[in-house]
Amino acid sequence: MSLSLAEIGTLYLERGRSQYGGEAVSQIEHALQCAELADQAGESEATVAACLLHDLGHLLAAEGRGQADETPGVDDLHQYVPLPFLRGLLPEAVLEPIRLHVEAKRCLCSTEPGYQAQLSPASRQSLVLQGGPHTEAEAAQFLAQPFAPEALRLRRYDDLAKVPGQTTRPLAHFLERLQGLVGS
Repeated sequence: MSLSLAEIGTLYLERGRSQYGGEAVSQIEHALQCAELADQAGESEATVAACLLHDLGHLLAAEGRGQADETPGVDDLHQYVPLPFLRGLLPEAVLEPIRLHVEAKRCLCSTEPGYQAQLSPASRQSLVLQGGPHTEAEAAQFLAQPFAPEALRLRRYDDLAKVPGQTTRPLAHFLERLQGLVGS
C-alpha cells in the first residue's frame, strides 16, 4: 500500500519533531535541510525528493514500534522500510537513491581518505551497525549500480544537513514539488 503525499506530510509533522538519532536536529529539520541543500546545488526534482525522504524509514519504523525514534544499538534498516510505501507513488529515480544512501556512506568510508573521520559521532556509530566501510569488492559493486552517483550526492547532503537552527523552506514547499513526480 502506497502512502499519499498527505500521509507523508502528516508523518513528518507528527513524528518528525523527534530527535534525529544522536544529532542536534530533529528528523524533519534534517530532511528539510537535506532537500534544501540538494535544491541549492541544482539537483533534479527526483534527487531533491530522495533527499527529503531518505530517512522516512526511521519514522515508519518508529511508528511500527510505537516509539518516537530509533532504538539505540539497532540498525532499523531504514533505507528499505519506506520502499513498499513509496513504490507506485514515486519513480525509481527517487526510490533507488533512498535505498542506496546507507551503502553510499559505507562506500565513501572505504574509497575517500578522511571521509569517515569527518562523520558526526552518531553517523560513525550507525556505520558500525550498518556493516562498516565497504570492502574493495563491495565498493565496486555499489558503484556499478544505477543511481549510485545520486546516492553518493544524497549522502553528502545528508552529512551536511545537521545544523541546529538552519533556515529552510517549509515542508509544504517540498511536498508540493513532489506532486510533479507522483505516478511518473
